[in-house]
Amino acid sequence: MEFDDFVRQRGAALVRLGHLLTGDRHLGEDLTQDVLAKAFVRWKRIKADPPDPYLRRMLVNAAISRRRLASSQEVVMAEPTETPGRDDLGAEAVERDAVWRLISTLPPKQRAAVVLRYYEDLDDTAIAAMLDCSRETVRSQVKRALDALRARLAKEGSDAGSAGATRNGGKP
Repeated sequence: MEFDDFVRQRGAALVRLGHLLTGDRHLGEDLTQDVLAKAFVRWKRIKADPPDPYLRRMLVNAAISRRRLASSQEVVMAEPTETPGRDDLGAEAVERDAVWRLISTLPPKQRAAVVLRYYEDLDDTAIAAMLDCSRETVRSQVKRALDALRARLAKEGSDAGSAGATRNGGKP
């Protein structure tokens, strides 16, 4: 398969993976473009094996490396002041955004493991090959990530509950 054909067939999926790994659509597109530029130069070697797993691994590695480099350049955004109610049409989008904000706080390898497991629907063996670790390490990374996400969700829920109780004079 030629490079152009591969990009036509799998480019959108690679951009989606880049978006999921970075948490930002534009950064995901940039990451994918960088990876595809590197892959183009090595295409004769890459196409000998199935290229999809190889390029996914390149994306994961690039996302982890980029996150390390960019960690000192992060810009903190203000939290939204009001949260829409359940009747609001945008409530689902707000919840999705909140989940992505939580996922973006995970360490790079935990985030990659969660994205590859739940968004790319890969098994432990495939994820282990991409992250260059054992299947057991993949399972522990996913477990730690889910535990961290649950703890943060519980903390946010208790913070919201205590803020409401203080506003109402301590009454629930």
